[in-house]
Amino acid sequence: MMRHPLAVHRHRLRAMGTSVELIAGASEDERTFALAAERVEGVFAREERRCSRFRDDSEISIVNLRAGRPTPISPGLAEVVAFALDAAARTGGRFDPTVLDAVVGAGYDRDFDEVLAGARAALRPARPCGRWRDVRLEDGAVLLPEDVGLDLGGVAKGWAVDLAAAEAVGAGLTWVVVNAGGDLRLAGRPPSPGIDVGIDDPESPDTEMFQLSLSHGALATSSITRRAWGPDLHHLIDPSTGAPTSNGVLQATVWAPTCAEAEILAKDALLLGEDSLDRTLGVLVLTDGRVLTNLADRTEAAA
Repeated sequence: MMRHPLAVHRHRLRAMGTSVELIAGASEDERTFALAAERVEGVFAREERRCSRFRDDSEISIVNLRAGRPTPISPGLAEVVAFALDAAARTGGRFDPTVLDAVVGAGYDRDFDEVLAGARAALRPARPCGRWRDVRLEDGAVLLPEDVGLDLGGVAKGWAVDLAAAEAVGAGLTWVVVNAGGDLRLAGRPPSPGIDVGIDDPESPDTEMFQLSLSHGALATSSITRRAWGPDLHHLIDPSTGAPTSNGVLQATVWAPTCAEAEILAKDALLLGEDSLDRTLGVLVLTDGRVLTNLADRTEAAA
């Protein structure tokens, strides 16, 4: 997703089910960059232990297993859950952290590589979600209704990107990009006028269809083609139906001050469609081939 002519340092890792990359200017001291890379790896390892539903020992897996009973959680996980519940309220439930049952019912019941290999349970009929209103978070514990599970998914990834970017700058780097599967955060003081970022064609990932210059903030993309395993089978659930969304939007890419917020707005834009551009800076790719945006080509993405 990131395209630029700058000479840079790069550090790559695999975390939270995706490829992660730390990028900084080539003029940075190598020891400082190595320290930043170590901190970034530590952030992603910690957040994966907290938020991955694919790890039986993660905090979120334990919370889901104990649905119906209060479960003490770490302050870090409590922050993510509180953010997700607030986002559900702000979007009228279009973003819904209680879609776990629907995601599993659609076939995304384990790590995506295994889903593609065919190792998934039988599909279940869709049913509406919306139980986020019944989740209780207080006194350092979370209480889920019985038969309800949390899937923090992309928002947890965005949260980790933001924390990692802050840690990398805190290690002494002038500017950094942390990119996790195409969702990225630019932090620090980048070279003027910014970093060129390309948005890929959802139906041809190696083809760049739009480019902009990012001077600060974050970009996130939600696409029904990224994690798909069959006709109309993908991980982006419409909470109003409990089924994978199918509303004429292939992909939504949005800008926000933080990657966690961009993750929320990208999912909201994917479900809301064209009307989302009245409230969000972004690019929509529609199934009829149209590309809609309120960003000028190669313009600065900024509030």
